[in-house]
Amino acid sequence: MQHFIIPELCQIRALAVLALYSQLFVVTLVVAGGDLSWPVFSLMTLYVQSVALSSAAILCFLRNLIARLAFWVGSTLAIAVVLAVTLVVSAVAEVLLERGSGALMRIAGQLIISGIISVFALRYYYVQQQLRLQENAELQARIQALQSRIRPHFLFNSMNIIASLIPTAPETAEEVVEDLFELFRASLKEAHNQVPLEDELELCRRYLRIEALRLGDRLQLQWDMTALLPGTQVPLLTLQPLLENAIYHGVQPLAEGGTVAVELRYVGDSVVLKIVNPVPPQGYKQTSQGNQMAIQNISNRLKAIYGDAARLETSAGPEVFVTELKLPKTHHGV
Repeated sequence: MQHFIIPELCQIRALAVLALYSQLFVVTLVVAGGDLSWPVFSLMTLYVQSVALSSAAILCFLRNLIARLAFWVGSTLAIAVVLAVTLVVSAVAEVLLERGSGALMRIAGQLIISGIISVFALRYYYVQQQLRLQENAELQARIQALQSRIRPHFLFNSMNIIASLIPTAPETAEEVVEDLFELFRASLKEAHNQVPLEDELELCRRYLRIEALRLGDRLQLQWDMTALLPGTQVPLLTLQPLLENAIYHGVQPLAEGGTVAVELRYVGDSVVLKIVNPVPPQGYKQTSQGNQMAIQNISNRLKAIYGDAARLETSAGPEVFVTELKLPKTHHGV
């Protein structure tokens, strides 16, 4: 159920903006009326600011209550508050000014104007707040995506490798820095970017070169790939996290290491990637939560990009763990 969120009218800045817009409205009314005298301007300012600031004070007090209501109930209540304040202020003004006949018509007109303005004003504040919430959510999503792509342990291990290679093999250390740089540069791009499949595979090779230096002979790789079709596109950093999962949860826990087999083929209108890695013994305390979280993150990205046209499936046997990724084959010139 969607809820109606009252803007932060309790804040000084919001009240200042509200008072400024109210005063601009006063100026517009006075100029349109043709009477630019100071008494008219002062009375109009007192009336409009009384309605605006009193409504803001009541809505500030009721904000938590309204936020718990359904969208249409909360928005109707907020507008009703503004209309009630307008009615009270208008009635007091009529009594104090003793303007004579036509009071009901004037009050009715003021209620109509107040209702229209409150609808547009609350809608404007609501849209602005939703945009800020969306921006914050997108920022948090990008941060989480970055954290899920490049694990901290991989960064620390890479730094240790570079530090150990500088005295003995500076050229190799420089290559590791270049590989690490390309991985981080890719991770800072938009998550929904499409890249050529060969570029994604090159990122995987860069990652695997770093891991090979760390694990040595414990990491064995088997590649079985058909010829790549020109222009085949895949989401950026989709394959590398799967390989990282295979190494971190499959090869690394084993003292003797293991083999990660990578198979890529075209099946009909799809690109199918299969990764097979060993499974640690049952006695090993493996944190499968991180593994499943990474798989779920990639599944969510694929769902957002392809809908039901893409699929990521996993299966665990007694000795191997299989990850199979199926993507639509998008290429040019074929």
